[in-house]
Amino acid sequence: MELLRRVQGEVHEVEAAVLRGWLDRGEAVLVDVREPGEHAAERIEGSVPVPLSAFDPRAVPAAEGRPLVLYCRSGNRSGQAARRLLAAGFPEVYHLRGGLLAWREAGCPVEASAGGSRLPDLLRQVQVTAGSLVLLGTVLGAVVSPWFLLLSGGVGAGLVYAGATGTCGMAMLLARMPWNRTGAPPAAACPRETP
Repeated sequence: MELLRRVQGEVHEVEAAVLRGWLDRGEAVLVDVREPGEHAAERIEGSVPVPLSAFDPRAVPAAEGRPLVLYCRSGNRSGQAARRLLAAGFPEVYHLRGGLLAWREAGCPVEASAGGSRLPDLLRQVQVTAGSLVLLGTVLGAVVSPWFLLLSGGVGAGLVYAGATGTCGMAMLLARMPWNRTGAPPAAACPRETP
């Protein structure tokens, strides 16, 4: 199995086992590009939060010759952030293949806040918000005016766009809400790469 795969330019994907080894030896800098509420709920130990919704390459810690590794929930947002870093002049960036989901699936530990988060993750917030708006538009369209059906259609079109492009405007908007802006200290067993 190929442990490192070249993706685009100098953006590389790294497997959970390889990253775990790097982290155990202090050989990597790990950046969590998920939103503050997601990071507060659960994270990989030692990760530094730099949310994609307010991503600034200058906020990324210096790697000082070590691999700079980004991660998110599934690997999509970390890939976007990696491309932004390349555009800002970073010579080489890694991101965790499959994100936190793959990290947990590999049996690697995560650090969670005491008592866990009372907030649902961002994906679930999008699902609840989109579903509520579609339901509201449908009910108002049937009871008040058919023009309210445009609300349901607009949400549906937004979801299709999000699925096709990997960019969800509703998620970016929800990420900026005050309840998703909580801070918390960083996060973290899985197989280790054997040298």
